[in-house]
Amino acid sequence: MLAYCGLACDTCPIHLATLEKDITKQAEMRVEIAEQLAKIYGTTPKPEIITDCDGCKVNNGRLFTGCSNCEIRKCAILKNMINCAYCSDYACDKLKRHFAIDPGAKERLEEIRIKNC
Repeated sequence: MLAYCGLACDTCPIHLATLEKDITKQAEMRVEIAEQLAKIYGTTPKPEIITDCDGCKVNNGRLFTGCSNCEIRKCAILKNMINCAYCSDYACDKLKRHFAIDPGAKERLEEIRIKNC
């Protein structure tokens, strides 16, 4: 699963916590995720805000708050894009800010662009 922005859902800690069946381990994972988000975004999220997420491309599934409010996601849906690699505005400022946090996303989208665009 690849998010619009190039994030790999199969390695996303939030998605992995969603898949975790052990409630105790899931709670521990959410504490770790909150700590990671605090470092990345300079915020103080509580583990309770780490909701389940089935990936940003789901229509009627569970979606993490950060993903549901994501400007990149909203733009890709509006433009009916598979992901941002196919966009004529690639790479926009929103995407460049995301790449600063997740350079792997840029690599994944660049690979798609090389093969398909």
